[in-house]
Amino acid sequence: MLLVGKTRLVRGALAALLAREEDIDVVAEAAAGANGDLLARAMLCRPDVAVIDVDCEEGEEFAAGGGLAARLPDCRMLLMMASPSPERLRRMLDVRAAGVLSMNAPADRLVHGVRKLVRGQRFIDPEFALAALDAGDNPLTPREVEVLRMTADGMPTGEIAERLSLSVATVRNHLAAVTRKAQARNRIDAIRIARESGWV
Repeated sequence: MLLVGKTRLVRGALAALLAREEDIDVVAEAAAGANGDLLARAMLCRPDVAVIDVDCEEGEEFAAGGGLAARLPDCRMLLMMASPSPERLRRMLDVRAAGVLSMNAPADRLVHGVRKLVRGQRFIDPEFALAALDAGDNPLTPREVEVLRMTADGMPTGEIAERLSLSVATVRNHLAAVTRKAQARNRIDAIRIARESGWV
């Protein structure tokens, strides 16, 4: 197993926990940050499972765009995160993650999740699964979610258009569609509703 996380303390604690299990070997640890180095290390040790902390930006980038799934299709990813929105949870599962686990989960749940992945099964933390079911379907398109997230971060419409290679009118149309789908009074209200519903 490969452990990927931002801090040595967290990686060390997880490695010590998993080392107590006779059927689990931690073959490498790596700090999130340099995706090329991470991929090279994964290719060298060829782990069955990679446990990745995606709450740090570099960890999410490695899971989503680091090429692990493409270069090592037999390595199954177990992504650890604190408390994702249902939308982020779906996004993480879309990157071919075989499992997701709460950072607040008890230790035995991590061990259970790793064993399920090794057996070729999927694992979704029950806490996350219930939250996703309660949230229902997201009526927003991926582009609308992207535009709304940037708007929520305070980015001006013109800058959003430039970053996404869209016209300003198209960005405004996306925001109007979001406001309509959320049955909101305005953009601010739409952001609030989308967050409370777990859409962003």
